[in-house]
Amino acid sequence: MKLAYFVRGLPGHPLHPPLTDVTIGTYTFATVAAFCDVVGISNNAAAQAWWLALFFGLIATVVTALAGLADWLQISWGTPLWRTATAHAVANLSAGVLFLVALLTGHHDFKTGDVSTGPFVLTVAGFAVLTLGGWLGGAIVFVHGMRVLNLTDEPSLRAAAPLATPEKEAAEGG
Repeated sequence: MKLAYFVRGLPGHPLHPPLTDVTIGTYTFATVAAFCDVVGISNNAAAQAWWLALFFGLIATVVTALAGLADWLQISWGTPLWRTATAHAVANLSAGVLFLVALLTGHHDFKTGDVSTGPFVLTVAGFAVLTLGGWLGGAIVFVHGMRVLNLTDEPSLRAAAPLATPEKEAAEGG
């Protein structure tokens, strides 16, 4: 088995996209929890859930970004795909910074159980920038076709199998 499979995932089953689901889901929950606290739907628990979700989201961000970096390094520099992927990375890293600042400035909010205005605005801004990054990530896959194998006649079980078959490796160019 190739070492790259541990960093980038298998042909037809890249590692970065499913990690983005964890990261985006965690930040989505953080944003919803902060909103619930700010509008008074929930007290204390929502503020603590918001802060903890930001904390775990930042851990997920590091892992997700490293897998994305491994893919980004495989792209030919200066191409339209590279420009889209670079914008995707910049947007998502910017969102991560906003979430980090929200976490740091909101630690007191975590202790008191009340999300204040500044950290809430940072969280919402982070979520907006994260949404832009996700949109650009969609363009990488669905417009540029990065890591899409297009084996339309591959039998279902083989297509879904977490195996690096010769057909999948050939379709990915490996």
